[in-house]
Amino acid sequence: MSRGAAGLAALAVAGSLTAACQVTPFGDDDPGSSGPPPEGAVSGPAGPTTAGDDYVPGDGNGGYDVQHYALKLKITPDGPRQLDGTATITALATERLARFNLDLTGLDVSSITVDGAPARQQRGGSELEVTPAKPLEKGAKFTTVVQYAGTPRPVTDSTLGKYGWIRTPDGVFVACQPSGAHTWFPSNDHPSDKATFDFEITVPPGLTAIANGEPETPPADTGGGGLPPNLPGSPPNPPGTPPTESPGSGLPSVEPVSLTADTTSRWHVKAPMATYLATVDVGRFGVRTGRTPSGVPVITAVDQSLMTVNIDRFHKLNSDVTEEWTRLFGPYPFSSTGGLIDNADVGFALEAQTRPVYGAFGLQPTIVAHELAHQWFGDSVSVTKWQDIWLNEGFATYAEWLWEEKSGGRTVKEQFDERYRSAGARELWDVPPGNPGRKQMFGRSVYDRGGMTLVALRDKVGEDVFYKILQTWTKERRHAGGTTPQFIATANKVSGKSLDGFFNDWLYEQGRPSR
Repeated sequence: MSRGAAGLAALAVAGSLTAACQVTPFGDDDPGSSGPPPEGAVSGPAGPTTAGDDYVPGDGNGGYDVQHYALKLKITPDGPRQLDGTATITALATERLARFNLDLTGLDVSSITVDGAPARQQRGGSELEVTPAKPLEKGAKFTTVVQYAGTPRPVTDSTLGKYGWIRTPDGVFVACQPSGAHTWFPSNDHPSDKATFDFEITVPPGLTAIANGEPETPPADTGGGGLPPNLPGSPPNPPGTPPTESPGSGLPSVEPVSLTADTTSRWHVKAPMATYLATVDVGRFGVRTGRTPSGVPVITAVDQSLMTVNIDRFHKLNSDVTEEWTRLFGPYPFSSTGGLIDNADVGFALEAQTRPVYGAFGLQPTIVAHELAHQWFGDSVSVTKWQDIWLNEGFATYAEWLWEEKSGGRTVKEQFDERYRSAGARELWDVPPGNPGRKQMFGRSVYDRGGMTLVALRDKVGEDVFYKILQTWTKERRHAGGTTPQFIATANKVSGKSLDGFFNDWLYEQGRPSR
């Protein structure tokens, strides 16, 4: 995730672009129940009610592994309740369960079934306890269907601002990290449990819904975007460069907007995705579709009211950055790429899987480079505990510096040297990025010192070996999770060196490491 908006100029000097979505409890929900009480199940074994991650206490659950979320959503931004949903959750029991928990905050649940039979619910804080009609045996595959409704509430934090489910002038913008997914759908809300997704989204006349993955409907590029600005940091198109758009090429695109009736679109996410990376965005968007030069489908959208953002420039930038990172980091891990800029009053961007989302601060090429790098580092290879968030943000910050260098700005070495000279920067040197603590998990050290760790590693092992380390990491951990010790082991194996002391100095010790 990156922070944009008003602080960009200061952040360019002071440090990296930082922000995050963090959900704090809204208080206990009303207890309730649905269906007849199951008999003989309440006293049986229950799965853990948390993933056990101290950085996000209470988030996630245990006893099962979600395989797939199918979310059927009716979103009415101006309605008395903005969301009516049905979540069909397919999971595998990893232990015998008489009951299990889902994460859900602030929404009303009208019914729950497990394998077609009514189940009982109990609510407390952000926990939804589900008691099926009969216990689930270890190894059993089971399906839970939750019908729910309400208006998801955005979260306001004194440091991070507002995030989560955000109303825009014409719709909704959704972006939450690390644990905001359960404000709009019931889930096992922790990145250690990734799953595939299907979305079926119905919106009022005149509006478009865009989510992760690819839609079912035929391609239909639409108008949108403003006057082409002179964007700093965006490499110019070489003379004769063909456009990335391919109208009529058979690429998936968004459902054509109906001005007289509700519009329903269906989106499919084929690769496992962490819950915080799921997004649905509703509004009046200009849309472009196409392919990168190597053939990856690109879907780009811009809110039509943002007249300073040129959609064609943004579309090409998504293609160019994806292509460059494929060359450096390994094959693109997903079935499409792109991005969405919405008229949302937030100062951050989020690396939503396949389609990063950006607030109304406009088009900043280095932020696009940062968020698209996350498709490899954070989305495909995800953290299994938030302590290791530098594996996401440090890598994306390094990529951000690379793109600035490629675009004729400061070099990566200049970025490193500028920060290294800040000997008294306590937020950089007093906070070890490998274990920054809950309050600093999205602080400057995780981004800047994390990125500097990679620059120092590149200097230590040489550029060819360095990129072989990164490509090995993204290949071996593709669509899975990773930890810092596992990354260090990969670096040792690929380089043939013992780098434990180097990483300890850069990631776990206080003070400025020696060069």
